[in-house]
Amino acid sequence: MFLSGKIISGEFDGNANEFSIQKIKHLTTQTTINEKQLERLYHYLKNHQKDTEDHVITLYDQLPIRLSQEEMNLLVDDLEKVQEMYLDTF
Repeated sequence: MFLSGKIISGEFDGNANEFSIQKIKHLTTQTTINEKQLERLYHYLKNHQKDTEDHVITLYDQLPIRLSQEEMNLLVDDLEKVQEMYLDTF
């Protein structure tokens, strides 16, 4: 199942129960996250959603990506859609 969100796009593999991120903002990537990793990222962003400062996430623990407040909110929306994909596999 493919997701083309506002910040991320990628494909959910129900058999492997993981989401492969193919694009974050304007960067092409191939990063696979499982449900627990998705939950941790989602909860971190939700807990900091009202912060006024920008936040940075990393790809491969090396490539920093700055997220504005608006981008954080959009990413939270995208992650909620991915969470629904995990729920649909049961």
